[in-house]
Amino acid sequence: MGIEMISTAIESLEAIIVDLPTIRPHKLAMHTMQNQTLVILRIRCADGVEGIGEATTIGGLAYGYESPESIKTNLDRYFAPLLVGQDASNVNAAMQRIDRTITGNTFARSAVETALLDAQGKRLGLPVSELLGGRVRDSLEVAWTLASGDTARDIAEGEHMLEVRRHRIFKLKIGANEVNQDLRHVIAIKKALGDRASVRVDVNQYWDEAVALRACQVLGDNGIDLIEQPISRNNRAGQARLALRSPAPIMADESIECVEDAFNLAREGAAPVFALKIAKNGGPRAVLRTAAIAEAAGIGLYGGTMLEGSVGTLASAHAFITLAELAWDTELFGPLLLTEEIVTEPPRYEDFQLHVPRLPGLGLTLDEERLARFRRT
Repeated sequence: MGIEMISTAIESLEAIIVDLPTIRPHKLAMHTMQNQTLVILRIRCADGVEGIGEATTIGGLAYGYESPESIKTNLDRYFAPLLVGQDASNVNAAMQRIDRTITGNTFARSAVETALLDAQGKRLGLPVSELLGGRVRDSLEVAWTLASGDTARDIAEGEHMLEVRRHRIFKLKIGANEVNQDLRHVIAIKKALGDRASVRVDVNQYWDEAVALRACQVLGDNGIDLIEQPISRNNRAGQARLALRSPAPIMADESIECVEDAFNLAREGAAPVFALKIAKNGGPRAVLRTAAIAEAAGIGLYGGTMLEGSVGTLASAHAFITLAELAWDTELFGPLLLTEEIVTEPPRYEDFQLHVPRLPGLGLTLDEERLARFRRT
């Protein structure tokens, strides 16, 4: 008796590194981006359906444990042999097969899970959000990062975003400069924008606890709404102490490298707000497990980004629109930072919101000509 062929079997995985230019240098505490590198994953199935995923990190290895090059290598060498021949329509079984064999690699996992969900949505004629339980909204408010490093330029950029009704939430990247210089920069921007905008900061772990205690007090006293990851992810006790003393809420970002981290942070009371990122949790379904932990613990949620392009941004958005509440909104602005696209119809941003399509799968199509143009060879 012959082996029965699965009509929805995975036939191939193709990981493509894409380098895209940005509108300006994007200055973070640990790195200044001059462009953005995406890893686009294409999963082709025996029934002719193709699923698309994305794994994107920031500044090579400046942010996390995976780089674009390592993501592609691991997808090609380790993930593909595990998945070829498996049933693409059974996302649970495919991801559990990965769990049994591969540790870590959450960015690569996220690309795989996204591509499988995209393929299944196309197969069934349903948006990915409906595969994740169903959307409760059609759009998400999106923050913008003011990251030129120049106070006057950042104020002008913020004023423009308010005028054209694209953003009214602004995050400032600080930590690379002397703390008093950063505080003056932030306070000047908040004073200029006033009550017309919410202003938050992201320190990317660059302060020690003593500096953070003073700086968080100053920031909170000057109207800053949220302070993201001010100290090292390893200092959970310090994060808990800061959370108790800071007048502005502390948000955990780098502290959450997996779903288990979220559980431990919630148990220890180390942060009243969690940043949700599909890449750091292992995919759209995985990030909803972190969200469930936060909701059970009464922790506020924020839809974060790894500055993904359109594929990863919409994958995140499909997960986030299923949540009952995102008290701190999102920062899914990655495509707006790019001057070039690799999809035929970029995500739509209007009236401060990202509008999530109701088309099958993620709701996008790759632009083959542009993909070939920006593909790294």
